[in-house]
Amino acid sequence: MKIDNISHVFFDLDHTLWDFEKNSALTFEKIFDINKVDVKLDEFLEVYVPINFQYWKLYREEKIDKASLRYGRLNDAFRAIDVKVKMSLIHKLSVDYIDNLSTFNHLFDGTIEILEYLKPKYKLHIITNGFKEVQQGKLNKSNIDHFFETVTNSEMVGVKKPNPKIFNHALNVARANKTQSIMIGDNLEADVQGALDIGLDAICFNYHNETIDNHIKSIDSLLEIKNYL
Repeated sequence: MKIDNISHVFFDLDHTLWDFEKNSALTFEKIFDINKVDVKLDEFLEVYVPINFQYWKLYREEKIDKASLRYGRLNDAFRAIDVKVKMSLIHKLSVDYIDNLSTFNHLFDGTIEILEYLKPKYKLHIITNGFKEVQQGKLNKSNIDHFFETVTNSEMVGVKKPNPKIFNHALNVARANKTQSIMIGDNLEADVQGALDIGLDAICFNYHNETIDNHIKSIDSLLEIKNYL
């Protein structure tokens, strides 16, 4: 069902347009090779992915800082697979990971097509909890930066989604009225509920096949946005 009166579309970046898990796996493969870390990548990623998810939840909730996130997620993952790695090497890996992450820029299927479809009709924007120095590189190197009028990241605002301040800041920078705007993202808590809580409509990109309440708009592929906009 088409939504009327929308002028501004706000997107999350990681896990919504930019295929974070695929690019992250390739980055680990690269930096483990560079640093001669002898681990089975699949075994490492199996524990790292959920650990990283929990660390990002703590980071969103302001319970840990950026340095603790970057070090802790790696340290916990190596401990989970019983691989001993020196603290100095974990610190180096945490830096190498950030430095190399945007060298891989796989996008979700349909990203370019849906942005090309939306661009002539709406003003497009990004709201991301990712680190400032990394996120702009992802947009530039994946060649989608030109689609977006504004980019709001959590470090710029000092808070993270779902904090209402980041949504209100993004709306103000975009000169957008929330009644004429919509948020699209994969995270039910940070992107969708965070937007809905301030009266901003939202669509959940449910590529991970979570159970979603019927009152929440959801899509399984990006091209399904055409059903709404």
